[in-house]
Amino acid sequence: MTTVALDTGVGPLLRSWRERRRISQLELALRADSSARHISFIETGRSRPSEEMVLRLAGHLDVPVRERNALLVVAGYAPRFTETALDDPAMGALREGMDRLLQGYDPYPAFVVDGLYTVVAANQGMTRMLDGVAEHLLAPPLNAMRLTLHPEGLAPRIRNLREWRADLLAQMERQIALVRSAELRALYEEVAGYPVDGPADGVDGSSPSSSVPFALPLVIEHGEQVLSFVASIATFNTPMDVTVAELAIETLLPADAATAAYLRALIG
Repeated sequence: MTTVALDTGVGPLLRSWRERRRISQLELALRADSSARHISFIETGRSRPSEEMVLRLAGHLDVPVRERNALLVVAGYAPRFTETALDDPAMGALREGMDRLLQGYDPYPAFVVDGLYTVVAANQGMTRMLDGVAEHLLAPPLNAMRLTLHPEGLAPRIRNLREWRADLLAQMERQIALVRSAELRALYEEVAGYPVDGPADGVDGSSPSSSVPFALPLVIEHGEQVLSFVASIATFNTPMDVTVAELAIETLLPADAATAAYLRALIG
C-alpha cells in the first residue's frame, strides 16, 4: 500500500499530523521534552530536526509506521522500519501464531486483514459464512469489504445492512484520514458505490440491532438461521515492521446464545 506523496518538507508534514491530532505546539513540546519554540522552528523549516526528534515527534503524534518512514525520508534520513512480506521465512513464527489464534477461535468466525482489507488468513468459522458468495469475489486476493458489501457477496443476507455498511464506511474514512492511501481511497469509492437494497432497518421493519444494546451487531442469515455477532478488532503492540503494523485480527463473537449454539452444532 502506497501513500500519497506530498511535495513539502518534514516540518509542514509534522504540523499536519499535530493539527490532525488537535495538539498544540506547547503540548507536543511537553510530551517530547522539547520547547514550543523549537517545535515552531521545525514546523516552519527554520530548524532541521534530528532523526531521533522526527521519530520522537511521530511517536507522540501516533503517526502510523509507514508514514514514519515517509517522514524520515522527507527529512533526509533512511527509513527506519522494514516492510517484510508476510510469506517471508522471517515471518514464520508470526504466521504460525496467527493461525493458532484463528483455529482456536473456531467455530466462531475470525480472519486477518492488511491495510487494504485484503484477507491474509481466516479460519473455518469464517469460511462457513461465505456460502453463496459469488465465485469472482472468492478469487484471491479476497477483500473483506468487497465480500461484505458487494450485492453478490454477504450484503443480501445482512439484515441490518444499512447500519453495518455505514459503520464499515466510517471505519474506512478514519483509515483514509490516517494513512492517506490512494489505493484505500479507490477501494472506499468502489464499495461506497455498491447499491443498497431492502428496507432502512430490519427486514420486517424493526431494528435488528435493538436486541444487542451494548454494541452494533452484525445480523446475518445463514441457511434458515439468523445469526447475531459483535465484532472485535485487535492489532499488534509497538510494531517495528510496516507489514505487521498494518495487520488487524478481526473476530466475530456470538451476541446471543442461539448463535453460539448454532455455530457449535455446525462442527458436530
